[in-house]
Amino acid sequence: MSRIIAIYRRELAYYFQSPVAYAVIAVFLFLCGYFFYNLLGYFNLASIQAMQSPMQARALSLTVSVLAPLFANMSSILLLILPLLTMRLFAEERRSGSAELLFTYPVSDWHVILGKFLAAATVFAAMLAMTAPYPALLFHFAAPEAGPIVSGYLGVFLMGLSFIAMGLFFSALGDSQIMAGALTFGCGLVFLVIGWITPFVSSPVAAVLNQLSVVRHLDGFARGVIDTNDLVFYLNLILFFLFMCARVLDSARWRG
Repeated sequence: MSRIIAIYRRELAYYFQSPVAYAVIAVFLFLCGYFFYNLLGYFNLASIQAMQSPMQARALSLTVSVLAPLFANMSSILLLILPLLTMRLFAEERRSGSAELLFTYPVSDWHVILGKFLAAATVFAAMLAMTAPYPALLFHFAAPEAGPIVSGYLGVFLMGLSFIAMGLFFSALGDSQIMAGALTFGCGLVFLVIGWITPFVSSPVAAVLNQLSVVRHLDGFARGVIDTNDLVFYLNLILFFLFMCARVLDSARWRG
């Protein structure tokens, strides 16, 4: 455990000693703030229009009109910026030659993987925590449901961890940060949009594609439903890419 913590501290120090973490957090907060402001503005306009129609007013919901779209937009933003956090984790080590030195230390591949994964996850968690003023603002002026907020953040967090695990795997494949970032973005995009073609394929294939869609599994969290199926999907996705990363590092050790 102490070895994982040592690698974790090393990676976390790098993030905050360079502009990387600050730039990623700033972009994430700006884009999330932009979407939240617009969603809240549209909700206010709809509320004003609904004052003339009691039926329409009862159909309005902060959860449906503001929170669920906000979490969906967060997932798209994370797909764009999380590869920037992960693309250097192993690629830079390979490019600079420090990977060979790291492999000579008395640490296992899993120590290295978990240390780097937890460091990136900590930066990501800090990013999400900085969006807390958005639901706080809703609670100050209205009475939103707390359940969808908590479950929505949990879903976004699990999705982000999935993208981080993908990034670790692709970063371990070579020494090019740009290639690692591009492959992470491409793979994440596939999981994000894979459900779009379900209306055009047979039912068995559509069921499989829906099961692989990260958006579909996020929808339940955004509605306040924590389904075991959704939890298992994200955990399996994270473990799969971490396992594949371990296999890549093990192969590199043998080649070395």
